[in-house]
Amino acid sequence: MALFDLPLDELREYRPQLDEPDDLMSFWDRTLSRARDASSPILSLEPVDNGLTLIDTWDLALAGHDGSPVRAWYNRPAVTEAELPVVVEYLGYGGGRGEPLERLSFSAAGYGHLVMDTRGQGSAWGAGGDTADPVGSGPAAPGSMTRGIASPHTAYLTRLLTDAVRAVDAARILPGADGRIAVTGSSQGGGLALGAAGLVPDVDALIANVPFLTHMRRAIDITDADPYQEIVRYLAVHRELEEQTLRTLSYVDALHLGRRATAPAMFSVALRDTICPPSTVFAAHNLYASASGTDPEREMVVYPYNHHEGGGPAQQRRQLDWLRARL
Repeated sequence: MALFDLPLDELREYRPQLDEPDDLMSFWDRTLSRARDASSPILSLEPVDNGLTLIDTWDLALAGHDGSPVRAWYNRPAVTEAELPVVVEYLGYGGGRGEPLERLSFSAAGYGHLVMDTRGQGSAWGAGGDTADPVGSGPAAPGSMTRGIASPHTAYLTRLLTDAVRAVDAARILPGADGRIAVTGSSQGGGLALGAAGLVPDVDALIANVPFLTHMRRAIDITDADPYQEIVRYLAVHRELEEQTLRTLSYVDALHLGRRATAPAMFSVALRDTICPPSTVFAAHNLYASASGTDPEREMVVYPYNHHEGGGPAQQRRQLDWLRARL
């Protein structure tokens, strides 16, 4: 893929005009309060045999949006009884939590590690998911992006971001957790981590790799790639719903939510990434924490020759080094 977005020097300065709704945070305060009032964060926690000797695993059901169960894995080193910080990881679009032995780097590095399943997804790649999305939806394009998009109150992405916040709530009280939390993910997972960092501004660190779900209004205009094209296909049929659709997306755009974050942050971007265009990632980085009244440390790692895989294992090693210095 050739370079297609703004030049790098312009990307580093790119700060788009925002379309945040006036009631953004009051909407989220009500949504999260309702979820927290519905249930305690942990519904069940059962040890499982993962076939490993150095990592222990628990099958976790956490209380997500309106208290509905969301599956997760909780891994931690078997060789210590010490309380540890917990890394909460969110997954890329279409994937599920799979098997507990698929993601071992954080627990092998000495952290507790919560891997949140993604409601209603989990059948596009990997070893599958285990969480249904029990809420109905109006007309939608195939995929997840436009489910319930008539309103932020019914939007699938509202439910997913609420799940992400509740995963942080659960991680704080897991056995062996010391209360410190890092949130991370790639693509959709990176967007969820960014959104969670804004909605739970006392998390201790954020790592957002090639994040999706940020600056969505620009993304649907400049890329032909899915999943953003789900929105384009929806509006090609529901032409009269453009304003309503874009308003709903403004409540769940991680660009807007990340402006409320306070944690030190590492972002990564790939300049040939058509799935999460570079300008959408730089917008999130450049405006990060700008509405929080703080100026946390933030870093952008640029991969000039990569597509949506970003830095791959190189970025994985880089994030372990970065996290070690902060937790």
